[in-house]
Amino acid sequence: MRALRAGRLTYAVLGVFTLGSLFPLVWTAIAASRNSTRLARTPPPFWFGGNLGRNLSVAWTDANMGTALLNTVIVAGTVAAGTVVFSTLAGFAFARLRFRGSRVLLALVVGTMLIPPQLSVVPLYMLIAELSWTDRLQAVVLPTLVSAFGVFFMRQYLAQALPAELVEAARTDGASSLRIVWHVVFPVARPAMAVLGMLTFVMAWNDFFWPIVALTQNGSPTVQVALTGLGRGYVPDQSVIMAGALLGTLPLLLVFLLFGRQIVGGIMQGAVKG
Repeated sequence: MRALRAGRLTYAVLGVFTLGSLFPLVWTAIAASRNSTRLARTPPPFWFGGNLGRNLSVAWTDANMGTALLNTVIVAGTVAAGTVVFSTLAGFAFARLRFRGSRVLLALVVGTMLIPPQLSVVPLYMLIAELSWTDRLQAVVLPTLVSAFGVFFMRQYLAQALPAELVEAARTDGASSLRIVWHVVFPVARPAMAVLGMLTFVMAWNDFFWPIVALTQNGSPTVQVALTGLGRGYVPDQSVIMAGALLGTLPLLLVFLLFGRQIVGGIMQGAVKG
């Protein structure tokens, strides 16, 4: 079988797209290393200045970034883990278990994706206020432990990758439902679980709308809530805001550097199985 080789045009196109993808991050770092006076001039700066360390220090202190990063790691990690586990269980039930009303329930789950999240803010806030969860991390974690997209995503994947004969063979051997899930479903679903976990982690990390309602900057802020404190004042310091945005982005880059190979491997494995 002849191996495919990339030509110069392929490398040129990939290089252009790579530079375009990296430009916002690089310019954020450049803006964080300057001051607001230089950022206000035309043309804007396109190279690094000497204020990066000072701006990072100010953003870290003013936004209480240490606490915010820890809170965001807890929230995003818990939401990602919960979404992966519960969505896989629900996806397996919809894909391979026979029970009355499964199609109606699946249609209702998918239908919830059509409802704008803004419509649920008032009743959800009334609920967490009744439970005395305002400005506490569980107010952000618990409402997002399961997502309709995750359930539908895992259902579609397992319907293709998990043969019904494999489940029936496990039942014939006397395996319980819990054992089937642990020894059959989870290994088969691992590629999709990795993709769903990463997508959910990034979405939970970048989530702003509900955390800004449920949390405060002085209580238990996430990164996105903490960054709002840097934009206050009569004349916000744009360089410090950019430094805060850079601090909030670096952990995500670290996650991709550490687990990027496993994530890509999971996507490729899932593509082959599909």
